Amino acid sequence: MSNPVPGMSILFHSTLAFCHLHNASISAVACFSFNAIMVTTGKYLYDLYILSLFFFVCFCQGEDVFNDEALILPELYKTGWMASIDDKKLLSDITIPGTHDTMALNGGPAAECQAWDLGDQLKAGIRYLDLSLFAFANKLTCVTGGVDFQLSFNDVLDTVKAFLSVFKKESVLIRVKPHLLSMDDVEKLVGTIVINDTKVWVKSNMPTLGNIRGKVVFVQSSYFALGVPLSETDRNGDSKVSRIADKEKKLANHLTQASGMCGKRSIVLSHSSGTGFGTFLGMFLTPKKVAKKINLWLYQHLVSHYHPRACLGVIAMDFPGIELIQTVIKFNN
Repeated sequence: MSNPVPGMSILFHSTLAFCHLHNASISAVACFSFNAIMVTTGKYLYDLYILSLFFFVCFCQGEDVFNDEALILPELYKTGWMASIDDKKLLSDITIPGTHDTMALNGGPAAECQAWDLGDQLKAGIRYLDLSLFAFANKLTCVTGGVDFQLSFNDVLDTVKAFLSVFKKESVLIRVKPHLLSMDDVEKLVGTIVINDTKVWVKSNMPTLGNIRGKVVFVQSSYFALGVPLSETDRNGDSKVSRIADKEKKLANHLTQASGMCGKRSIVLSHSSGTGFGTFLGMFLTPKKVAKKINLWLYQHLVSHYHPRACLGVIAMDFPGIELIQTVIKFNN
């Protein structure tokens, strides 16, 4: 290996810091790479090639990792990504992009976690949904904390089933979290709604993908026993974010843990989402502000730390962009 260009280390680390603040177009990166190689000869070629590659990974491929605007899918986007996965593969052995507080599209900065409605999330490739349900007068509505999103569980189920009627080789996981004031009623009402429904999986044994194509798969949680078992890498308090750097370290550990738990009797779940509300140092870190920082970090971490065919289970995210979703999906290729 050649000796580095004078100042290369400083430029490299400056670029690393700059990466968290800005984006650059593909053309700009390509121009930089081309000129770096063309004007460089001898011992400096290797160094500038590595730097140009770094620019490409950092800038070009991280452009749409966070999104809080309307969904715009690239031309020829492959919505039905599960179709290429072997029927014999266990559901617990698939890396799945998901959303945290899936229906939290409004309610103010403290409550909002997503920008796309359910239909758009499914089109973008999301296959794990996180629902908090409140039971009242024999009806189930989607809530987060004290915010009622004016959407019934039946509406959610109808939207998912309509999607699966078109994309018949996909499967959608739903985790139900009963609201504190109606824990005993939620599971009973869900069970009543889905009883004898052949398009819904409520068994506790881990299915293969062939068993569940075109179906909704329920995932267990506290006070909700319908569906496949769940193992979470998060611990109490991990969703509270005082410093972004601390969240990055926790998430790195969670993903390492998840990679060793795939393919077993439970779905493995990690959260990249977080909020500073409830903390002193991070009191102004809304879910959106956390996502804007952590999504870019997550993208770079997934690209640089894992084998292309690693299994990481479900990753539940806030405000994910298309590039981040596709990065998670590609682990299954």
